[in-house]
Amino acid sequence: MAYQTRGRDPLLDSRMAAAIEKRGKELLGLTLIVLAGMAAAMVVSYSPDDPSWMSATDEPARNWMGRIGSTIATPLFMIIGWGSWGLAFVPGVWGARFAFHRGEERAVGRLIFAPIWLAVVALYAASLTPGAVWAAAHGFGLGGLFGDTVLGALLGILPLSASLGLKLLSLVLGVAVLALGAFVLGFTRGELRRIVHFLLVGVILTYAGARALLGLGAGRAARAGQAMQERIAERRVIRSEARRAEPVLSGDRVRRPVDVPLPEPEEEKPAPVRASGLLARMPLLIRKPERLPEPELVEAAVYQGLAARPGDDRISAKISDVIRARLRPAAALPVEAVALTKGRGRGPEPQILKATPRVDLPPEPPLTARHALARIAPDPVLRGDHDDDYDYDHDDDAFAAEEAYEVDAAPSRMAGEVRVPLPEARKVVQQGLRKPVPPSSRALAEAQPVLQFDAPAQPVYELPPLSLLSDPAKIQRHHLSNDALEENARMLENVLDDYGVKGEIVSVRPGPVVTMYELEPAAGLKASRVIGLADDIARSMSALSARVSTVPGRSVIGIELPNDNREMVGFREILSSRAYGDGHQRLPLALGKDIAGDPVVANLAKMPHLLIAGTTGSGKSVAINTMILSLLYKLTPEDCRMIMIDPKMLELSVYDGIPHLLSPVVTDPKKAVVALKWVVAEMEDRYRKMSKMGVRNIDGYNGRVDEALSKGEMFSRTVQTGFDDMTGEPVFETEEFAPKKMPYIVVIVDEMADLMMVAGKEIEACIQRLAQMARASGIHLIMATQRPSVDVITGTIKANFPTRISFQVTSKIDSRTILGEMGAEQLLGMGDMLYMAGGGKIIRCHGPFVSDEEVEEVVNHLKAYGPPDYLGSVVQGPDEDRADSIDAVLGLSSGNSADGDDALYDQAVAIVIKDRKCSTSYIQRKLAIGYNKAARLVEQMEDEGVVSSSNHVGKREVLVPEPQ
Repeated sequence: MAYQTRGRDPLLDSRMAAAIEKRGKELLGLTLIVLAGMAAAMVVSYSPDDPSWMSATDEPARNWMGRIGSTIATPLFMIIGWGSWGLAFVPGVWGARFAFHRGEERAVGRLIFAPIWLAVVALYAASLTPGAVWAAAHGFGLGGLFGDTVLGALLGILPLSASLGLKLLSLVLGVAVLALGAFVLGFTRGELRRIVHFLLVGVILTYAGARALLGLGAGRAARAGQAMQERIAERRVIRSEARRAEPVLSGDRVRRPVDVPLPEPEEEKPAPVRASGLLARMPLLIRKPERLPEPELVEAAVYQGLAARPGDDRISAKISDVIRARLRPAAALPVEAVALTKGRGRGPEPQILKATPRVDLPPEPPLTARHALARIAPDPVLRGDHDDDYDYDHDDDAFAAEEAYEVDAAPSRMAGEVRVPLPEARKVVQQGLRKPVPPSSRALAEAQPVLQFDAPAQPVYELPPLSLLSDPAKIQRHHLSNDALEENARMLENVLDDYGVKGEIVSVRPGPVVTMYELEPAAGLKASRVIGLADDIARSMSALSARVSTVPGRSVIGIELPNDNREMVGFREILSSRAYGDGHQRLPLALGKDIAGDPVVANLAKMPHLLIAGTTGSGKSVAINTMILSLLYKLTPEDCRMIMIDPKMLELSVYDGIPHLLSPVVTDPKKAVVALKWVVAEMEDRYRKMSKMGVRNIDGYNGRVDEALSKGEMFSRTVQTGFDDMTGEPVFETEEFAPKKMPYIVVIVDEMADLMMVAGKEIEACIQRLAQMARASGIHLIMATQRPSVDVITGTIKANFPTRISFQVTSKIDSRTILGEMGAEQLLGMGDMLYMAGGGKIIRCHGPFVSDEEVEEVVNHLKAYGPPDYLGSVVQGPDEDRADSIDAVLGLSSGNSADGDDALYDQAVAIVIKDRKCSTSYIQRKLAIGYNKAARLVEQMEDEGVVSSSNHVGKREVLVPEPQ
């Protein structure tokens, strides 16, 4: 029984079986490598003219593998094209893995995906453009018939144009080829990391070698000249110091004459050059400095008489060793503090004088050869009977070095350390005094006096001169010293440390209004934790407010604190800058200065619309004035026209009468709706003109007009002149007209909330239509509101205004409404703003100040060129047919009977008359409709006199008599 249950002994032992298995894998690997080589030769030498089962020719096969190779290669290339190269890569790589035993256990799990990879390679090759030779010899693309067929199907599925879809698929397929290829060929993350590291090191070494070859000759010559000068200087110093005499005793201190032998000057080695960038982060490429021998210190013994002195040779040798050690160029290498007893050989423990640094003296100068000799052999003190025995030549430097220490009377034992010059304190202030903004060419031209002898008969329009604005030289500038900024940075670090925030202030950027301190947080610290401490930071730093936010594109967190003395930003200074005067913006808006004090000029044509929010006193109205003046200072009435809507009747009324206006300043909210509908109609007309011209935007249309005017050509259009008397069909004629450029139209709304309260639905429909489509037609909106709530800035308006400016608001909710994040509640007011461009990047700006007197001066200058050319249809409204078409475009109901004829409305009226009850919820339940639809039906019944308005408790009375 025991014999039956005992297992059979294996034929081979485990070691022999393992050896055979290993050799078998190696043989399999070599076989795969040979097959891969044959496949590579077959693919490389492929020719479509070779004989195969698809072509009959008497020509011999040019394929390196003969007729067999041509017979196999031709159908492969026809089916998968360049995917045939995978048949050489896959067995070659896996053959090497089996031969060298590198991951062969992953073969089964990876090779099953090899056909998929070959198909992806064929698809990627099909997305590439074939060359002329391939296209002439083949009737298919680089991916074969399979690649062309599947790629065409994918392009038909994608909802994109053919060219864009092809580029997108090519990019996706290229990434898939690399990722799936690495998986199929058995590569792991570690292997890929080593391959990338090897390639990166090769590139860096090649770059470093080329750089070294280019700078080798110049570097050697410079180092040789510098070393020669330093050797000459050291020899002079050593000779002068060697003339010193033997010191004598002074009280309890022991001074012994020492014969200092002149050390042979060593050739000074150049200081190691520290690599920067990627070289400095690669430990394999960093040459470690040689460790310098630790210097020994001279032993000081108690005075025992001249006869008991130790040998001068031993002392001189030790002094020479110390001098040589200290004269070596080790300033560029880190030196650790070493105890005196470390590294000593035999001999008594050294005794040194106890010295304490004096606090009232300046720091010790850096160690040089001159100071090294002076410190080892200091000047003796003449005292007692030895005054006449020696003649001393005193050196001021040696006395200064000695007086920096107070020496005790009795010698004592203590452990010393090698003194190393301390590095200078790191400077975090990035810039000192702010430089003035460089003037533009226009500002320089206006600064030169112009003599005008003959006045023109008719006034020619000229842009307003900069002299109408206040001179920025009168603005008082306040600058903090670098020491004060450094102190504030250190104080801020302490405040953050008190709240458990570990980090370092790495940069300080002072500005005209605020100073930004850039915090480099410790590893693992969340930015939200620091942002939440804004109020606590302001309280601890005794500041009005503090704004904390991340800096886009950098790893630091910006902490913005207001300056003690705020600097006013002058409007003339911004207009005189090159960013505004020499810029190429179509519709420039001078927003102000950023934190660093640089001008910020935006382009309204690129925004394309601007939404502004801010409380009373935050500087919103002044900012609107500066934006209007920015356009007036750059554009003529032929280039830009404006429509101003001011429900408050105070802010924009000063501009009434300037030649840029299309209509008087609109103050009635009902006329504002008419004006916005006119803008919508003008946008539709412009699009029709551009469509007939075959251009895509207003710049293209105006370019065509300029070309026609330069050539003296006329535009033609087809107009209806009447109807045929016989047939009744309309008669059209072609007439020519002079081309005329289309100006930009800027619509400025000062208070959006007032308009939304009067006609919210119509206003929102007009603004939505303009914001979505008006960019290409040259129509742009600037809207401002004091109340950035969700009922004023609706989701539709917010989605179509990607560019927004927020001044100081009252709460974090308002800041999130206008910007999508907090921070606007921490602003300082009086022009302090957050400017969010279309990409979501937020910039803090300080708006310029322009007074009412300056605005009036500019307006009076513009009014001097004659009355404006108003369009009456802007505020009077179009005819009835045109109004109906505009309402249809906006999705608004056009008449009273549209809903009256509706069967649903008739049912609602019948229910109300029958039941003698009317409410929104009641109609909603009876007709099984939505609440909004029921509310509209009730409002329509109220308008038509079916029911009365709701009383104080919300009930309505049915006015229609009960049927008999």
